[in-house]
Amino acid sequence: MIGVEADSLPEPLRGNPVAQIAMIVPDLESAVALWSGILGRDDWSIYTYGPDNVPELSYRGEEGRFGMRLAFVGAGPQIELIELLEGPSSYHEWHSRHGFGLHHLGFVVPSIKDAMIEMAQYDVDLIQSGYGYGANGDGGFAYYDTQDSVGAIVELIEIPSTRRPSEVM
Repeated sequence: MIGVEADSLPEPLRGNPVAQIAMIVPDLESAVALWSGILGRDDWSIYTYGPDNVPELSYRGEEGRFGMRLAFVGAGPQIELIELLEGPSSYHEWHSRHGFGLHHLGFVVPSIKDAMIEMAQYDVDLIQSGYGYGANGDGGFAYYDTQDSVGAIVELIEIPSTRRPSEVM
């Protein structure tokens, strides 16, 4: 991107590989069919997340009430497709400004809570977060507003030790 400098990424993330590229899509089932053809694979994991199964949600400093349905496949980087459900959320904000398409770049961290403490030292706004979506009550995510510096949102991801079973499309 024109105007993006090498040091645009917040310091704690520099040098780390992008683990996920995520896009907002109008319809998850259609998008999975399209991307299955593009990628030549159909081993997607499907999840619906919201207040019912993510105990700690926040959005813009308040309790979050957002929901999303997502599908992901692959690694190095993983492709994630996100269908908007309840809002408000960073997904709704992005869609209202940019439409469907690229939303965020994800980086895996060992502990979302430790990473959030570290990120608080930098001038980057926390947009939304969630914790506890794994089968054992772990797993978390935090989205940071890096649109002006990076051209997309940055997500920090703590992968849960055990995922809940994937939904069926």
